[in-house]
Amino acid sequence: MNSLKKARLEVLYKEKLALDLHKELGLGNVMQTPKISKIVLNIGVKEAVADSKILQSVQKILTMIAGQAAVKTIAKKSIAGFKIREGMPLGVMVTLRRQRMYEFLDRLINLSLPMVRDFRGVSAKFDNSGNYNLGIKEWVIFPEVDYETSSKVFGLNISIETTTKDPKHAYALLKSFGMPFVQESK
Repeated sequence: MNSLKKARLEVLYKEKLALDLHKELGLGNVMQTPKISKIVLNIGVKEAVADSKILQSVQKILTMIAGQAAVKTIAKKSIAGFKIREGMPLGVMVTLRRQRMYEFLDRLINLSLPMVRDFRGVSAKFDNSGNYNLGIKEWVIFPEVDYETSSKVFGLNISIETTTKDPKHAYALLKSFGMPFVQESK
């Protein structure tokens, strides 16, 4: 990672979007301007209960998508009905911050989401904490995933955490980055 070169969306945010958002939202202090603090990518692999090797291939592909090493997540408690024991690896996740976070968001908005079949936009629903969760049904929309190397197609959860607690401010932030929402928030 080159420390001299900044991500395109990071430069855009610092030079233009932050000032525009501050004025648009009518905030009193510049430090109240919303920004993205982190992006978490998560894949749950139910097949890992029967075959632990599948988790390694999922971890490898999520590492390629994120550009950063992914870690395995483990079960917090045993569930006999699902043959899950406490401490058993069941998923893969990665947390992106700073430059890698902005680079991933840029690729998500401009390359991957338009690859979704019959794409009309993403939902404009935020949680009460001002964070946004996006579920991707097929990870093959990312250009890093090769059709031949991935034996099975998995879904992916993307959580975008913002510094604001107001969902309207978070919506304005992601809209300014170019997130293709289905409809305008009221």
